[in-house]
Amino acid sequence: MRFEIHSTTIVAVRRDHRLAVAGDGQVTFDKTVMKHGARKVRRIAGGTVIAGFAGGAADGITLLEKFEGKFSEYKDIVRAAVELAKDWRQDRALRRLEALLLVGNADHLFVVSGNGDVIEPDEGVAAIGSGGPYAQAAAEALVAHTSLSAEEIAREALRIAARICIYTNDDIVVESV
Repeated sequence: MRFEIHSTTIVAVRRDHRLAVAGDGQVTFDKTVMKHGARKVRRIAGGTVIAGFAGGAADGITLLEKFEGKFSEYKDIVRAAVELAKDWRQDRALRRLEALLLVGNADHLFVVSGNGDVIEPDEGVAAIGSGGPYAQAAAEALVAHTSLSAEEIAREALRIAARICIYTNDDIVVESV
């Protein structure tokens, strides 16, 4: 029998030269909540980049470290994201990692996957994880119909997702640059 681990919902919003990334704290193993206060949104690269991951914790932390290494090497978020995606797709050990990575700064926002995808959303809103579709829909509506800040939108979008998705809670951490 294989159990699934559902881990964290992350939503990011770029607005008015600001990036806010919010993550919930829930980690679920099969049908049981194992942790309520996981922290999967972090400042990296000396605080200039915010990253969040959804999926396995060890896999996500590994990807954060790999991305931070690429950023240190290239000093450019775009190049670092592309190089990580290339390595992730080509390296046999990295290919087995089961997580998604969301990275951004005030100028760029990317979702990076193990398939080699580096996606920069058109509207400056992205979400990953179990409640990602709910958080993204809420964030896009708030961006289109309110004057809330990036931080306020990210937090409220995650609150909305937590009311809908059983794998998302309202123990929310928001980081912004």
